[in-house]
Amino acid sequence: MNISAASFGSVEIDGVLYTKDVVIDRGMVRKRKKKPSKIYRKDYGHTPLSADEDIPWSCDVLIIGTGQEGGMPIMDEVYEEAERRGVELRVMNTEEAIEELRAAEGANAILHLTC
Repeated sequence: MNISAASFGSVEIDGVLYTKDVVIDRGMVRKRKKKPSKIYRKDYGHTPLSADEDIPWSCDVLIIGTGQEGGMPIMDEVYEEAERRGVELRVMNTEEAIEELRAAEGANAILHLTC
């Protein structure tokens, strides 16, 4: 998988430009469906990553890019579910997450592309 460096609001993966948050699940890229987490927005001031979303748990390592400035909150339930499943979470801003993803074979990822 060839991931180009992200700029605010976009990332290029295997020659395809994505302008919405993405989920990388066993090498397949799809749009992040945030709707299940939107109910928590008022509590966080931003739509967080919640355990209600379709998180790609089929991995040993899940890399989460929290945005260019690290602004996407992650709910405690996500950390708890990762621990329950034995999945190592690596949480960092999206630019760092892309670098981490390039080096981590077999890792899945969720990349927030703004804030």
